[in-house]
Amino acid sequence: MYDLIILGGGPAGAAAGVYAARKKIKTLLIAENFGGQAVIAAEIKNFIGFKSISGIEMAKRLEEHVRDQESIEIKNGRKATSITKQDNFFIVKTDKDETFETKAVLLTLGSSPKKLKVDGEEKFEGKGVFYCSTCDAPLMKNKIAAVVGGGNSGFYAVLDLLPYASKIYVLEYGDSFRADPVYIDQAKQSGKIEFITMAAIREIFGDNFVKGLKYQDRNSEEIKELKIEGIFVSIGYQANSDLVKNLAEINQNGKVIVDCKTQKTTCEGIWAAGDVSDVLYNQINIAIGDAIKAVLNIYQHLKSQS
Repeated sequence: MYDLIILGGGPAGAAAGVYAARKKIKTLLIAENFGGQAVIAAEIKNFIGFKSISGIEMAKRLEEHVRDQESIEIKNGRKATSITKQDNFFIVKTDKDETFETKAVLLTLGSSPKKLKVDGEEKFEGKGVFYCSTCDAPLMKNKIAAVVGGGNSGFYAVLDLLPYASKIYVLEYGDSFRADPVYIDQAKQSGKIEFITMAAIREIFGDNFVKGLKYQDRNSEEIKELKIEGIFVSIGYQANSDLVKNLAEINQNGKVIVDCKTQKTTCEGIWAAGDVSDVLYNQINIAIGDAIKAVLNIYQHLKSQS
C-alpha cells in the first residue's frame, strides 16, 4: 500500500515527486514519459530560472531531479487505465496489467491536443496529419502545409513551419485570428502565408499520405478544396480527466474542479494540479506551484489519518 500515487510526469508530476520524496511519503509516480506537453516546445522562455530552455532539455532535467530522490518509486512508460475507490483507499490499474493500492492520488495528467474529428483525420495521423509542429515541421521541407487554428498555438506551428514549408495556409473557424499580434505580424512578413477565416474543416484526403483538405466557407456555405501535403491541427487542448470522471466533479470544459487553497478535488483522497485541473492560467510555473501545494496538503492529510 502506497501513501500516494502521482499520475503524470510533466512539470507538475515531477515537482510533486520531488516534494513527496522530501516529505518521506511512500510514493509511486506513474507516467508515460517525463515532460508533458512542454516536451514539444522548441524554446521555453518563461520557465523561471532559465533564460531559454528547450522542451526536451526541460523534460530531461525534470526526470533527473525526480530520479535523484531516494524515497520514490517510478513506473515509467505506462499509463493508468482506471482508478477505483474502495473503503478508504484507491486501486490504480495500468496498461501493463499492474495493480497498485494507495491512500491518496494526485492527478497531474495535463491535457492533450484536441482533434478535428473529421473524415480522414485518424486515417492520416502521422501520414500528413500532425499535432506537434516542433516534432514534425521538418517533414514539410519544400512542401505546402496547412495549419488549423488561429490562436497562439496555431501561430506557434506557423513559425515552426516557416523555415521549411514553401507555402502555408492558416485556417480559422472564426472571423478573426486570436493569436498575439507579434506572432501574426511575423507570419505576415514571411510572404509565405495565406490566411483563411470562417473555415470549417470537413475532410482530409489522400492516398498513402495527405494530398489535400476540404473546408466549408462559413459565409457562402461553399465547399472548397486545398492541395496540401501536411496539416497541423492546433485548435487547443482537452484535459486528461477521464480517469476520475466517475469519482470527482468535472466542469463543462472537462477540467477537474479543485479547491484552489489545497488542490483537493470533490472526491476525498484525490488531489489534482496543472492543466488537468480548473486552474485559471495554464502555465508551467503555476502547475509546479499547485503540485507542491497539493503534496504539502496531502502530507498533512496523511499525518491526520495516522
